[in-house]
Amino acid sequence: MPGIHITDIEAAINYWRAKAPSPDGVTLAAEVRVLAEVYARIVFQRQDLADESSFPPGAMAAWLAWYDSTADTPCIAICSTSQGDELCKGCGRTFGEVQHWLAMSPVDKRSTWRRITQEATAWRFGRYADRALENSKP
Repeated sequence: MPGIHITDIEAAINYWRAKAPSPDGVTLAAEVRVLAEVYARIVFQRQDLADESSFPPGAMAAWLAWYDSTADTPCIAICSTSQGDELCKGCGRTFGEVQHWLAMSPVDKRSTWRRITQEATAWRFGRYADRALENSKP
C-alpha cells in the first residue's frame, strides 16, 4: 500500500518553514506543527512511510499544498510506452502509470516518483540530467 514517505514529509515541513518562518525562532506555523507531529510519530515507530489515513486533516492539507508546488509528472516527452515498452525509457513509469496518471491520487503519484527516482534508470536521470548540467556550466 502506498504511503507518504518521510522524505516528502520533510520536504513539506521545509516548504512551510520557508513560506511561514517563525517570527521569534520558537513559534512554528500551524502547518509545520501538524506535519511535525506526523513526522515524529513515524520516526518514533521507526517507519519511513505514513499511512495516508493516519494524517490529521490539517497535516494532509499542508502536505497537499506542498505537493501542489512540485512537478506533477516525471514525463520528459519521450514516451517509449507508446512504442510498446512496458517501462518508459524516458521517465521510468510503467505503461499503466503513464495511462492512468491523471486519475492517480497525489500519494500514488509521489510513490511512483520515489520509485523511479530510486531506480534512476530512466533517461530523465541520466542522459538528459547530464545534458542539463553541461548546459548550466559557464
